[in-house]
Amino acid sequence: MINKGSKLYSIFTGSCPTCHQESMYTRKNPYYLKDTLKINDECSTCHSKYRLEPSFFYGSMYVSYAVGIAFAVAAFVISYIFLNSSIHTAFIAIIGTLVAFMPIIMRISRNIWINMFIHYDKSKVKKTA
Repeated sequence: MINKGSKLYSIFTGSCPTCHQESMYTRKNPYYLKDTLKINDECSTCHSKYRLEPSFFYGSMYVSYAVGIAFAVAAFVISYIFLNSSIHTAFIAIIGTLVAFMPIIMRISRNIWINMFIHYDKSKVKKTA
């Protein structure tokens, strides 16, 4: 289990990298394609800004490439090695995987990118009574 306070928690949940109390995105579901990358300006709990500078998330394109490669390799291994499919079927599986998981890949890449620059701060977490 991934606990609050770890980078992995913020990356996989899309929560504020500073306090982990709320989602950075206007909609939690990445498959609302119109709103996949719509991000709040700041966290309403700790007031951390998500847009550190103009065009900040352009760097996540580089991360997206690596995450996409990881998904493609996983699709290849599952289809070609475990399911014993042909090489052509394996490449179709790769393309299908990348298309189907595109919104998730884009969000995870943004989450990784912002977590490289903003760190968890336990003092910013509001205590619930």
